[in-house]
Amino acid sequence: MFHKLSNILNDINSVLLPKLCFGCNTLLIRGEEHICTVCRNQLPLTEYTFNAENPVDRIFYGRINISKASAFLFFTDQGIVKNLIHYLKYKNQEQIGYFLGEWYGLTLKNNNYLRDIDYVIPVPLHPKKRRKRGYNQVSLFAKTVAIHLNAQYLENVLIKTANTRTQTNKTRLLRWHNKQALYLLTDHKLLRNKKVLLLDDVITTGATMEACAIALSEAPGIEIYLASMAIVP
Repeated sequence: MFHKLSNILNDINSVLLPKLCFGCNTLLIRGEEHICTVCRNQLPLTEYTFNAENPVDRIFYGRINISKASAFLFFTDQGIVKNLIHYLKYKNQEQIGYFLGEWYGLTLKNNNYLRDIDYVIPVPLHPKKRRKRGYNQVSLFAKTVAIHLNAQYLENVLIKTANTRTQTNKTRLLRWHNKQALYLLTDHKLLRNKKVLLLDDVITTGATMEACAIALSEAPGIEIYLASMAIVP
């Protein structure tokens, strides 16, 4: 009886406040969350694992000392992934981070390569930008992945020191130099000899992850893994 009543209330709520797919903007039906079944099946999964070399690894070759890198989805100028990231970052739809974290976290867990990760750390936002947005778009994604990896979610051990503007039109080298002093590690002892997974939303040139990893590498004996919700092919 209670289950039937709950379904009725959900149906009424769906009529009054219809839920739309973040991918294609169509109405979601019962059982669909955040994106419709069609969009879910069309999401461009990279299928990169932590078991073998992949193009994300090659981005960082010769730049930083990391153990492995990967990404969940492909990001393009048009499409479902761009829409998801846009809603997550700019439309107050933080639950998309949970949705992607559940999916990717289960994938990593089943992959069984990222074992014994001690800490999962999100790429930080500057406090001013975080206050304006209300949240770090990577936080809920990282928290959810951490649960599946049986690791501890760790925030504020890595901080951003300056509120820089978006630098998408700058060259990789200039972006790299501009970001070198932007991230600081606040507790070197905590991460000593630990295995850490650093997570971001989108990897483009890799400059942000590189700068964060350089800051993390100040902890003696740290082992760094990188991953993101998406990567620009």
